[in-house]
Amino acid sequence: MNRRDAIKATALAALATRAVAQDVPRAPGLTVRMAEPQNLESAFGDLTSVVTPNEQFFIRSHFAVPKVDPKSYRLMVEGAVENPLELTLEDIQAMPSVTMPLTLECAGNGRVFLVPASRGLQWQFGAVGNAEWTGVPLAAILDKAKAKASAVEVILVGADKGIIAGDHPTPGPIAFDRSIAIEKAKKPEVILAYKQNGEALSISHGFPLRAVIGGWYGMASVKWLSRIIVTEKPYDSFWQTFDYATYERRDGGLATLVPITAMLPKAQIVRPLIGEVVPAGKAYTIRGSAWAGEAAVGKVEVSLDGGKIWIEAKLVGEAKPFCWQMWTFTWDVPNAAGPAKLICRCTDAAGKGQPEKRDPDRRTYAINHLVPVEVTIR
Repeated sequence: MNRRDAIKATALAALATRAVAQDVPRAPGLTVRMAEPQNLESAFGDLTSVVTPNEQFFIRSHFAVPKVDPKSYRLMVEGAVENPLELTLEDIQAMPSVTMPLTLECAGNGRVFLVPASRGLQWQFGAVGNAEWTGVPLAAILDKAKAKASAVEVILVGADKGIIAGDHPTPGPIAFDRSIAIEKAKKPEVILAYKQNGEALSISHGFPLRAVIGGWYGMASVKWLSRIIVTEKPYDSFWQTFDYATYERRDGGLATLVPITAMLPKAQIVRPLIGEVVPAGKAYTIRGSAWAGEAAVGKVEVSLDGGKIWIEAKLVGEAKPFCWQMWTFTWDVPNAAGPAKLICRCTDAAGKGQPEKRDPDRRTYAINHLVPVEVTIR
């Protein structure tokens, strides 16, 4: 091994060591929604900045974390391409990189608020986070592979595999995968990331490489990416029909399942927490965040009386595409003690807002109906 190869090997080994070291969440307050595979919810009430620290970022896993050796790692690019690729991690890191902040929200975030109770992980507010991701645009990989003009979708396949039981069991072990339209795949907000907030991805967050699909729910951001398959027809996998699909009403009210894609407008209150005691007769700063998927946040409104009267909140900080935005509202808390029901809502720049009640056609996903935060004035 020459000196150049030795330096590369050392760098890869250091990357792997850092990933392992980062694997165990160090921040207090992460809630275990499932121990194995690991699913951890962040403490949304501890949010203090636009960027979610890596150790506080929620973790969503469908199967056990796969063992991936960075030295032997290969990303296969195949299907409807003129130039199939087999890329090492070093090949990918040698390509021109981008760094951009992107918000990820689990499609089931807020599921605990569904009535009646629904199957799936019972996330409250914390299955969402925002990070600065560094990697290579998927478009650059597709250009390098020379995707054919006949391509309609790009399938992203993870290295994690397992069996799903229940009402719709899988035919043996399957990989977690997800497809996106070729038009979306070529957009700049779709990247293959190997860093999160300037650090190598942890194993739990997809080391050594993951997809990050700006504006879409988190299930599309496949972790431990192992294959990219360009296809000339839509991909109707388990993960796009039985799971991560909602009903869409068509001609005559007929319902058909369609895969979940873009995040819906949503605002959440960071503070006060549910059940918090708020001092009477004093000013209290209500804080929160809002996001709108592929659209920009237009405005956030707050109701102090359970939804009767709405007052516009103040958006804080610079608005960035595909990112949540912080907001604040100064509440002059009344002197009278008792319960109070606070609600917030987001309207995107195109005028699309949050529904007051849950749409059952969305099954257990895309949960953006209004959820009150009940507090006590004392």
